Amino acid sequence: MEDNKNDFILILAGYGYEMEQFLRINPGMPSRFPITLTFDDYCDTELMEISQLMLRERQYRLSREAEQKLRQHLKTTTQERSRNFSNARMVRNVIERAIRLHAVRLLDAPNPTREDLMTIQEQDLELGEVTA
Repeated sequence: MEDNKNDFILILAGYGYEMEQFLRINPGMPSRFPITLTFDDYCDTELMEISQLMLRERQYRLSREAEQKLRQHLKTTTQERSRNFSNARMVRNVIERAIRLHAVRLLDAPNPTREDLMTIQEQDLELGEVTA
């Protein structure tokens, strides 16, 4: 790495506390990684915007009830966030799981409409365990 230091970039990413511990493992580590960037967590409004973008990209939308349920969950989750709150990854996991549950729910639908196929309903959102 030293021979190619001007042509090489290494990015380490992780939770703040754990990254600090990692850099303290060896006294030479901090000098090898002199630049650190810390990003603030997204707020509930930003997380909702991210979820809407992800759904739009996949040609889905939330029903009014599903949107209210997700919005409330994001508000509660950001207020109670733990040290290892996964932020946008949590939203991605929620949306991906909702899409899977939506597909399973529609397996038994006799003649789903285009609207049915594109709309995530409240029952498709299982929010309690999807955090990481």
